[in-house]
Amino acid sequence: MHRSALALAGLLAAALLLLPLAAAAADPRPGEITEYQGQKLSPYDRHYDNSIKGAQKIDRQAYRLEVGGLVDKPLSLSYPEILALASQTRVENMPCVEGWDERLLFQGVAVADLLALAGARPQGSTVIFRAADGYSSALPLAYVQKAQVLLAYKVNGLELGIRRGFPLQVVAPHKLGYKWVKWVTAVELTDQPHLGYWEKKGYSDQADTPR
Repeated sequence: MHRSALALAGLLAAALLLLPLAAAAADPRPGEITEYQGQKLSPYDRHYDNSIKGAQKIDRQAYRLEVGGLVDKPLSLSYPEILALASQTRVENMPCVEGWDERLLFQGVAVADLLALAGARPQGSTVIFRAADGYSSALPLAYVQKAQVLLAYKVNGLELGIRRGFPLQVVAPHKLGYKWVKWVTAVELTDQPHLGYWEKKGYSDQADTPR
């Protein structure tokens, strides 16, 4: 057999061997919701990572979400305290600037509710989200309220894992993925504009997508 034919045969054999592995990787996790109200969902597991410093491992017991800035009563909430707050569950599509997207079922706390609980001051206009790896991005308060931006702690019915952004990820409808901050540790209300990690590198601060 010609060398090129042998090489091709080898590649085909390798591909066939990998098919069962690929299928296994695509299988849903136990308890994972794969369809919601007639909408097919993207899988919880994914095999790519576009974070700036890799997945962040956060101590569940020591974790606190700090809500501050232009508020009357700054908050420092433990993970169980966050889970005890009123939550919302809905499907949203997250489009990435790299060209892919995910349609997932999110459950979490409305950021507007957290700010109301903290006593947001009327001069506040921008909400900054800060992450454990030093990443940040910001959204206009008016948008946060109108779009009911979430801090999600579940995806497809499962708790966020380390790669998914435990304990909290921003859910920002109709915004590109770099606004969907993961591993959130702080929410800050300010009256000043804020350019986050990618926005400082020239990415659009609006990050709008077609609706």
